[in-house]
Amino acid sequence: MESQSHQVLMKRPRRLRAHQHIRHMVQETQLNKSDLIQPIFVEEGIDAPVAIDALPGVCRIPESHIADEVTALYELGIRYVMPFGISHHKDECGSDTWHDNGLLSRMIKAIKTACPDMIVIPDICFCEYTTHGHCGVVHDGSVDNDKTVENLVKQSVAAAKAGADMLAPSAMMDGQVGAIRRGLDAAGFPNVSIMAHAIKFASAFYGPFRSAVECTLEGNRDTYQADPHNGRQALVEAALDEEEGADILMVKPGTPYLDVLKSLSDNTRLPLAVYQVSGEYAILKTAAQAGLLDEKRAVLETMIGFKRAGASVIVTYYAKELAQWLSE
Repeated sequence: MESQSHQVLMKRPRRLRAHQHIRHMVQETQLNKSDLIQPIFVEEGIDAPVAIDALPGVCRIPESHIADEVTALYELGIRYVMPFGISHHKDECGSDTWHDNGLLSRMIKAIKTACPDMIVIPDICFCEYTTHGHCGVVHDGSVDNDKTVENLVKQSVAAAKAGADMLAPSAMMDGQVGAIRRGLDAAGFPNVSIMAHAIKFASAFYGPFRSAVECTLEGNRDTYQADPHNGRQALVEAALDEEEGADILMVKPGTPYLDVLKSLSDNTRLPLAVYQVSGEYAILKTAAQAGLLDEKRAVLETMIGFKRAGASVIVTYYAKELAQWLSE
């Protein structure tokens, strides 16, 4: 009797891996430049880029360099940017963000002037603009949800007036998406869409970002950002944002929460975004610089993991390099 090792195998998955072109034929997950959003840091009052030590390869750029930066990104095939401001006009509530000539409005106007076809998706929050580093109005040692939501609406309308195409509210205040949607519609901006930070966890992986934007946080954000222990509770957050009118739902950070991203993908028909945050980027970049891994392969593998888990959109500090790699 013929031994088991010599029997004809009817199922050989390796057949579909036998040639590069066959592997490409059956790839289930694709990564494209159109999936990528590039965050950029803009600091007022500087004349030259400032390297961010905590984020190797990333700089704070002066306002005068915005045109060059976004034009270069556009030429690489990147069509979406998420600007963050490093403000020198902080106060207790972040009021600079809703002034027509504040840093947030100036950044948006400069991007749209330099590259009208670039889609601008500003972060809508206050941590970069407050003296205490929290995402809203602090009252008796706690962030006041409803007062913060009022201010988020003012910030959102100012961003829309400046030319923002889409807003990315990230403060994690209850009811913020619905209030922003109503505020935009009432102000005459029904076509400005909302990419909600629907599930933003209270994560250790934000550390390099806080250094990048000079955010000195008093205390922590555990009372308003999602608890990393609770995956089902996070889905409640996302469902509320969907009910309130969000157009895209985001999970942040990415890599530690792929299970949440997949669960959300199974429970909504809205497009999903994921944010590969500063700590995730810094880990990969530092390991690559130490010669511990092949950077290009590791980053591409991570991106495919995000896509496979359900993300249509990826916010990543690697967007510029990815655009170059995908053009090779």
